[in-house]
Amino acid sequence: MAASVAAAAGPLRRAIRRSPQWPGPSRRALSSEAPPTQAAAVRDAFLSFFRDRHGHRLVPSASVRPRGDPSLLFVNAGMNQFKPIFLGTVDPRSEMAGFRRVANSQKCVRAGGRHSDLEDVGRDLSHHTFFEMLGNWAFGGEYFKEEACSMAWELLTQVYGIPEDRLWVSYFVGDPKAGLCPDLESRDIWLSLGVPAGRVLSFGPQENFWEMGDAGPCGPCTEIHYDMAGGVGAPQLVELWNLVFMQHNREADGSLQPLPQRHVDTGMGLERLVAVLQGRRSTYDTDLFSPLLSAIHQGCGAPPYSGRVGAADEGHTDTAYRVVADHIRTLSICIADGVSPGMSGAPLVLRRILRRAVRFSTEVLRAPPGFLGSLVPVVVETLGDAYPELQRNSAKITNLVSEDEAAFLASLQRGRRIIERTLRRLGPSDVFPAEVAWSLSLSGNLGLPLDLVKLMLEEKGVQLDSAGLERLAQEEAQHRAQQAEPVQEQGLQLDVHALGELQRRGVPPTDDSPKYNYSLQPSGGYEFGTCEAQVLQLYTEDGTSVASVGEGQRCGLLLDKTNFYAEQGGQTSDRGYLVRVGQQDVLFPVARAQVCGGFVLHEVAAPECLKVGDRVQLHVDEAWRLSCMEKHTAVHLLNWALRQVLGPGTEQRGSHLNPERLRFDVATQAPLTPEQLRAVEGTVQEAVGQDEAVYMEEVALSRTAHVPGLRSLDEVYPDPVRVVSVGVPVAHALDPASQAALQTSVELCCGTHLLRTGAVGDLVIIGEHQPSKGTTRLLAVTGEQAQQAREVGQSLTQEVEAAAARLSQGSRDVAEAQRLSKDMGRLTDVVDTAVMPQWQRRGLQATLKALQRRANTAIRKLEMGQVLVKVVRQLCKQAPSTSVLLLSPQPLGQVLCACQVAQSPTPAFTAEAWALAVCSHMGGKAWGSRVVAQGTGSTADLEAALSTARAYALNQL
Repeated sequence: MAASVAAAAGPLRRAIRRSPQWPGPSRRALSSEAPPTQAAAVRDAFLSFFRDRHGHRLVPSASVRPRGDPSLLFVNAGMNQFKPIFLGTVDPRSEMAGFRRVANSQKCVRAGGRHSDLEDVGRDLSHHTFFEMLGNWAFGGEYFKEEACSMAWELLTQVYGIPEDRLWVSYFVGDPKAGLCPDLESRDIWLSLGVPAGRVLSFGPQENFWEMGDAGPCGPCTEIHYDMAGGVGAPQLVELWNLVFMQHNREADGSLQPLPQRHVDTGMGLERLVAVLQGRRSTYDTDLFSPLLSAIHQGCGAPPYSGRVGAADEGHTDTAYRVVADHIRTLSICIADGVSPGMSGAPLVLRRILRRAVRFSTEVLRAPPGFLGSLVPVVVETLGDAYPELQRNSAKITNLVSEDEAAFLASLQRGRRIIERTLRRLGPSDVFPAEVAWSLSLSGNLGLPLDLVKLMLEEKGVQLDSAGLERLAQEEAQHRAQQAEPVQEQGLQLDVHALGELQRRGVPPTDDSPKYNYSLQPSGGYEFGTCEAQVLQLYTEDGTSVASVGEGQRCGLLLDKTNFYAEQGGQTSDRGYLVRVGQQDVLFPVARAQVCGGFVLHEVAAPECLKVGDRVQLHVDEAWRLSCMEKHTAVHLLNWALRQVLGPGTEQRGSHLNPERLRFDVATQAPLTPEQLRAVEGTVQEAVGQDEAVYMEEVALSRTAHVPGLRSLDEVYPDPVRVVSVGVPVAHALDPASQAALQTSVELCCGTHLLRTGAVGDLVIIGEHQPSKGTTRLLAVTGEQAQQAREVGQSLTQEVEAAAARLSQGSRDVAEAQRLSKDMGRLTDVVDTAVMPQWQRRGLQATLKALQRRANTAIRKLEMGQVLVKVVRQLCKQAPSTSVLLLSPQPLGQVLCACQVAQSPTPAFTAEAWALAVCSHMGGKAWGSRVVAQGTGSTADLEAALSTARAYALNQL
């Protein structure tokens, strides 16, 4: 037996390292001993077990939207909400500070970022983007390895009834390079619980040593695995439960130090546990998914789900079932927790998930429009009792999913035609052009996630030009980085000769009024009109006028009209694409549009021949434009708020905005104070919260000449000029007798704006500096980014308050004080660079500076105290029968105290009591042991303190 186990150990290690998949699509029961158990009952049994049998406090699942943790797109593990405890930054006054043993079922999403299962979902029988993590925790040494292992074994074998001979365990074998010994304690615990030595395996740090990140708490883990084979042939192990024992801290220099307090952090996936208990080889065959799979079959008419994978899954039907079932669960959970499909960060990942689900449901399962939204009630029925936020937000989830599905369907159909047409032009060994894939993507024009484009090509056996795609991604990243502090990009321009030639020919300026052709729908979304135009002129990159351009050429395109916004007034240019009328499957990406002498020049990459006289249809990137509209309306509200806070004479010096953030320059004599910054934000928030209408109208320039409070810049405006007014119709705002422009934002502006202020969501000023004397530059974000910035600010405020509380408690040894000082330094670095409210940053920076000084002073005092203790020890060594107490005066009247009492079988008093008596007399505190103690206090009368010391000692003798 020992030889066979040894022979199997290598393959077992490799199997576990591969994060084993559920082998095969068979549905036969795995075990006749344990009856199938409903998922809801499995979840309840876990929570009841830890609450009722082992005194754990049940805490609710945190939102999948991380609160104040910019390192995460989504909450992806049960331990995320307890990070402050693990890091030692929990506020001592908070409820969390009192947690000792807790348990819960945590909603987790692993999509995007470092831990992502998105592209694997559907390909096999086990991966999910949303899952539930059952976990129990012990903080501060409440219990450790023996209790954690015993509880886990008891639950699995006695409550869930899993046969002991189906369970294997693994433990940490050690890492000599890191100076880590084998975790023999865990091994011996499992052996004592009756696990045979042949089913106790040892692995290295990759499998059995858990780390939170590059630095921070870490430790060995022990895992419990289930044998799918059940003794038939070679073991087929899948991990059920991971028990992490946090006992080390990874320092910034990579070294490992012991933690002052040890913790237990365990996690077990509900979906996999339910599959085991229900005798299923796939998580998709459990009652967590079967209602959804049944609803998909009924709603789209595809053949019933049969659990096939790989080549056996003809037409990818079962893959599509799994993708749609998984993704609608993720969408429902995320939207219920406040994450909606959007343009960046977690919202962008959710947008990818939704569009991936739309593609599989419509193209593979042939589902009718609106199908995805019809699945939301099934998710609510399955998970709503455990997570009531699903029930509260059911209608909102359905509407959002249905709206985005409808918006994406037209793009998907066009994208499929473009792919088909491109493939017909490729040779047998050609790769799919990166430029075409990019133009289809979320970063390009049609909004197809790149992973979806890759998958569509993979299904046709075609490879994508990955190197070219990487190059385009790098260029996009550089472009976005430049937008943070924008510089004027030259791009293609019409020079004086080209403009003169157009005027000589009598070509009228471009009609760009269609850029204002958009409307607000009852659902709250915006509908943007398309624009049909004629090609008037083409220009090569060197400015030469040509009658046509060929495949692959970058060119300037002049049309008779356009709905593209050309960069002006501080608003960045639109981007998007155009197609030839009658030929919808060739996409001409438009990178930017610039206005030159009234002519709008579009910068276009031509995948095919384009010539003067062609009729084209233009489509702006709607998400890009909407983000710019949001920022531009926010700029106007910010301008108005600054006047409200700083005074009516406050002048704007310039602004710039793009979909990511906005910049605003204002004339000031001095930097804004934190109070002023906060007041400005509050004023904007008030206007946003009122969701006022935004009115826009072109009027004669003369009507704007004498309107009190009307905002304009020192520049030449066209006649007629466009007026943007918040909350008040333009005609009323321009009436000099109304004084309306003094009460709200009224500006001359050619930009595109929201039609109601509520869609701004929020505004946070995240940066402020003076680029020149007399000018303050403000950087701000809006919407989801603003909300995240506020959460980061609140989280860091709590961390600083917790650090202050720990500092006030005092440290009793130099090492602890030095750790606290390091924490202050780390916090300072984080606060300096975090995307957070600037008023909050300034306050925290001042607080941390004072705390750092206090921490450094505490270290010096403790170091002096150690010196004092050393002197006391030396004196007592010279006179063993003598008790010694020393006082050392410090600056500002502070006094250090150290003492040691003589050793005897029955000492008359303790060192700690002696030091406490003296330090209490000085209004301070003391600590130590029966033999040696030290303390601090403040007094100007050392003789009185020494008299107290003598009197206490004599009275005790």
